[in-house]
Amino acid sequence: MSRPRAKLTNNFPGCPVESTLSFLDGKWKGVILYHLITCRTLRFSELQRKLQSITQRMLTKQLRELEESGIVTRTVFPVVPPRVDYSLTPLGLSLEPVILALEQWGQRHVVCRNGAKYAVAPDDPSKEVELKQAEELTAA
Repeated sequence: MSRPRAKLTNNFPGCPVESTLSFLDGKWKGVILYHLITCRTLRFSELQRKLQSITQRMLTKQLRELEESGIVTRTVFPVVPPRVDYSLTPLGLSLEPVILALEQWGQRHVVCRNGAKYAVAPDDPSKEVELKQAEELTAA
């Protein structure tokens, strides 16, 4: 059984990549950050609609962890019904180039077809057609 990344960072305190990933660790955090980067501010329900497979409990947990890390800010408005907005802090905004680089890599090297997802090497001629089709679908 693998150990959680948070426990591993204690063993590698000098590794900036491992330490950075410990803040982004979690199935949904990268996707949450992507949506906050592209939309700037989202309500909880808007995030939930964008991430249709996530449970309310998991979304709350991931947002709380991002908030505790100082990456996301939570603004509660005293209205009925309750309104809560999430946006990136300046620290969270500094992750924009990292998240957008992941998006670009995914557009270039990840093909999703018939329920399967796989990575394609840039010099793999047999997958070139599929990669171009995936890029066209992403651009549309």
